[in-house]
Amino acid sequence: MLKQCMAIIAGLSLSTLTLAAPVAGQDYQVLDTPVETNAKNGQIEVTEVFWYGCPHCYDLEEPLNAWAADLPDDVVFERLPATMGDTWIRHAAAFFAAKQLGILDKTHEDFFDAIHQDGKKLIDENDIAAFYSNYGVSEEDAKKALNSFGVKSQINQAHAKMRGYQLMGVPALVVDGRYVITPDSAGSLENMPQIASALIDQERNERPDSEQAQGE
Repeated sequence: MLKQCMAIIAGLSLSTLTLAAPVAGQDYQVLDTPVETNAKNGQIEVTEVFWYGCPHCYDLEEPLNAWAADLPDDVVFERLPATMGDTWIRHAAAFFAAKQLGILDKTHEDFFDAIHQDGKKLIDENDIAAFYSNYGVSEEDAKKALNSFGVKSQINQAHAKMRGYQLMGVPALVVDGRYVITPDSAGSLENMPQIASALIDQERNERPDSEQAQGE
């Protein structure tokens, strides 16, 4: 499972490099068929694709959160749990269940910590429900959410997006549903947000209304 979690980047440095303008096919990949985004009102969507069990995803969280906190108003940041195996799907269900229960902002980082610092697996629904009971919901409600139609539907949607993104592992950042950045293409984890920023600027400048927006 961890091989899918970008084992190829094990030797990459986390140090940030000075980046020139990113090059398609080298620093990022361009999808032949863009994946539809949820962005509205001309916003540009950036999607982080992750798995709670992935150590590289865990390492990316701190620099990515710092970057996302300073995004301009025309950029919307989303997270998408990957669905590449049974354990991945159980963790995806945990993510969507927390979102449905209204506790995701509180649990997301802690769920990562529980796995990577405390050695918990959080695969069994009883263990996940018990974990979520620390955030103001009952274990019964947590289990209902984990098995709800809404969560299952979101997992199916995640499956479809994963196919569209053509990903072989995580973490990954997808800009505007068509530019895919991986640690391998970026050269390091911390370079990923930098390349995303450059692609955001590129996408903004290429949009038909960019000149008008800049003149207002």
